[in-house]
Amino acid sequence: MDLLLRDVRPVGGVRADILIRAGRIAAIGADLDAPGVPVEQGHGAIAVPGLVEAHTHLDKTVMGMGWYENAVGTDLRAMIDNERAARTALGLDPHRQSMRHALALIGAGTTHIRTHVDIDTDHGLAMLHGVLETRDRLAGQVDIEIVAFPQSGLMVRPGTADLLDAALAEGADLVGGLDPCGIDRDPKGHLDTIFALADRRGKGIDIHLHEAGDLGAFSLDLILERTRSLGMRGKVAVSHAFCLGMPDWPRTQAMIDALVEQDIAILTTGAPSREVPQVKRLVAAGVRMGAGCDGVRDTWNPWNRPDMLDRARIVALRNNLRADADVELALSVCSAGGAAVMGVAGYGLDPGCTADLTLLVGRTLAEAVADGAPRPLTIKAGRVTARHGAALTEAP
Repeated sequence: MDLLLRDVRPVGGVRADILIRAGRIAAIGADLDAPGVPVEQGHGAIAVPGLVEAHTHLDKTVMGMGWYENAVGTDLRAMIDNERAARTALGLDPHRQSMRHALALIGAGTTHIRTHVDIDTDHGLAMLHGVLETRDRLAGQVDIEIVAFPQSGLMVRPGTADLLDAALAEGADLVGGLDPCGIDRDPKGHLDTIFALADRRGKGIDIHLHEAGDLGAFSLDLILERTRSLGMRGKVAVSHAFCLGMPDWPRTQAMIDALVEQDIAILTTGAPSREVPQVKRLVAAGVRMGAGCDGVRDTWNPWNRPDMLDRARIVALRNNLRADADVELALSVCSAGGAAVMGVAGYGLDPGCTADLTLLVGRTLAEAVADGAPRPLTIKAGRVTARHGAALTEAP
């Protein structure tokens, strides 16, 4: 885990070397001397802390399985039901597919992943077991955090709550939730159940909230209420949170203020087809904010790439971020922002930080985001895990 990385530009600054000892950054400076330490040449590339994929679904992708013809469209319930059936029909192996997805992320410079994994009464814990195997296989190459996710519903599918509890006992890190009004039509029952599981197991929560406008605001109020009453400040995240993108400025400002008070994080995908939380507004208010690619090439849609630099571009486009400093903010949300949401210790590019980093091609950070060139090198705790945009571990 010792390495001397020569001729890089930390965060786009002046050229320097980075010395890594025992998996941590030991020194940054010009012409560092470290006899006997393996050397990697950076050739003037920009060095940044590893990219962080904070909202994805490793168990869903059909990457490498050929083209999936989508005949469902955009109805959420129909897409959920179709996916549950398609897993069996396609013979989707959750370990194989999650390996393909995770390795593609590693190749694109990712060092940390938060993935939601489907838990339902048709497939039980099969998806979890597949992703747990992937997490074990890729230990030392990427850190994977797992959310036990009731994609098909919770209250509408009796037995799911027990499966979520079992998933937490077997290694899932957080409890997931999904549209307590729109999917379960029982917001009290849904939220009471997942908050009770989190409280009993000492776990965090990450809730998908696609509900827009007043309906989403109502669900968010209930989430805030339970966070406050159970003393779970700083332990809850809301993914998507489309309701924060509605045009009622005073209403959304009140919600943003409440999020800051309870330190509830927001995870965005910058979805081009929906109203989304405004990055500059939320970050300026003090909301912890990360981002993710969501599902990648799955039965839901043929879109999205397993690449957080590409996601930074999408977030910037969706938020109308054009100035270089604002494009850098989009990149920060896709790296340091996600790390803050996930509570990653030792994240950064200073002496003492864990040596998780990636190299970017460009004269500036904004140019690197705009061009999206393959990452020359990815390093995890001092170990090279990818070169020229491809993970060193071969995908199954």
